Amino acid sequence: MDTLDKTDWDVLIVGTGLQQSLLALALSRSDKKILHIDENDYYGGAEAAFSLQEAEQWVEKVNAGDSAAFSHASVQRPAPASSAASLSPSRAYSLALSPQIIYARSALIKYLISSRVYRQLEFMAVGSWWVFSPETGDQDASPIPTPQPSRPGKLLKVPNGREDVFQDHDLEFKAKRALMKFLRFVAEYEEQAEIWDEHRTRPFTMFLSEQFKIPPRLQAPFLALSLSNASLNLVTTEYALPRVARHLRSIGALGAGFGAIVPKWGGMSEVSQVGCRASAVGGAVYVLGKSLGGNANTELGDSESTTLRLKDGEVITARWVVGESSKEKVDEQLCRSIAIVSSPLTSLFPPIADEAPPPATAIVFFPSGSLSLSEPDQSNAELPPVYIHIHSSDTSECPRGQSVLYGSTSLPGNTGLELLRVATETLLASVTDADASVLYSIQYQQQTTASNSPLSPGSNDHILNFTPPPLDQAFDDSILDRVKDVWQQITDDDHDSFLVFADREVYDDDE
Repeated sequence: MDTLDKTDWDVLIVGTGLQQSLLALALSRSDKKILHIDENDYYGGAEAAFSLQEAEQWVEKVNAGDSAAFSHASVQRPAPASSAASLSPSRAYSLALSPQIIYARSALIKYLISSRVYRQLEFMAVGSWWVFSPETGDQDASPIPTPQPSRPGKLLKVPNGREDVFQDHDLEFKAKRALMKFLRFVAEYEEQAEIWDEHRTRPFTMFLSEQFKIPPRLQAPFLALSLSNASLNLVTTEYALPRVARHLRSIGALGAGFGAIVPKWGGMSEVSQVGCRASAVGGAVYVLGKSLGGNANTELGDSESTTLRLKDGEVITARWVVGESSKEKVDEQLCRSIAIVSSPLTSLFPPIADEAPPPATAIVFFPSGSLSLSEPDQSNAELPPVYIHIHSSDTSECPRGQSVLYGSTSLPGNTGLELLRVATETLLASVTDADASVLYSIQYQQQTTASNSPLSPGSNDHILNFTPPPLDQAFDDSILDRVKDVWQQITDDDHDSFLVFADREVYDDDE
């Protein structure tokens, strides 16, 4: 197609981020003329995955001010610790900007199956969860231990359920009884509002202490399972309970011993690309490097069409226009790091269970205050937690013999980036059976602002916008609710038919 302005499009989708790509997937069987554009020269938006060369080009664009969603980007190439530790060629890596886990009971899995696109994806199991514990004096005194620089600390495995609690010989009987009581409660917490309702807005740690007598040293695993980016005293009971329950209820849903998965080859970017490919098979036209003009530039032609001018001067007419809303205020931000390390970190990937798949991802949680910074005005107790997702080479994001560490913290700016550096170094020092060094790292800040799309709905009911997705450690099913609402406005179809497709071809799933 030589030009885009000679077609009356039914739907114009701006951006190939996860929400827009899921919408494209949902519309792929609608028999509508769909134009899908993105100002970037790659798919995936904030969920993109890059080779080393692509990552460095992306860093240059961020630092040139070409991204509203990212800032403070840098690349480091430390000198290798030994001649045996070296980077592989650029294309041997696929580094995800916004890695997330997908819980086994997420609605996303249901829709990937009902839409039949699951066949184009491969998933790997998330294995063990670990909590970093500094070497301190009184472990029972506070859930915020005081780190001691002379002793790096150790990683403690998070129990995977009641059986793990029973088999933990380091727990005294009283502590086991308290943990078992809480596990029984959280399995059906919705039906027991009388136990937790008055604690809704109070700190989750206070609820664990007062209601279940769980000592502070045993609270960190539950904070880890809440996946909250907030500091300790800001994690409320009403926030944490459904997320801990989500984790525990997901274990065993897809296989023995694990409750979450990650897409192979590049995280959520793979899901975005699958949505785009499915839409292209349905007849959608994709154009990368194409963006709207520098201001709203939207006109309501008549009751059936909207006219927009692109930066290159082309004028596009579409009945529906879908993009991502701009935000003047930053609601949420994370500092992130990606580190390629010279070890498979095998001890962090123990077998999950009998007949379970080998784990490809492990998660390490650094509780609030467990790390120390040298900032003169920074109290360690006030520091937010750090999460590090470790991906093995089985994800195909790095060569065999290496692993990728994805770190994140809600502490903004250079101080947050320094906290991630300390966390990465502390993690590698805590894995005593591995001689690991950082071969390559990227640091950046991400905020919940849209891309540089100037789309504004104004009084036009045919311009629809997604809000930027939350910066969560796990996929948020509310994203699907937003996509479903937009899809229904465009198609006027029944909710029950959302992402429910018949096979285009006959498949044998046993092959």
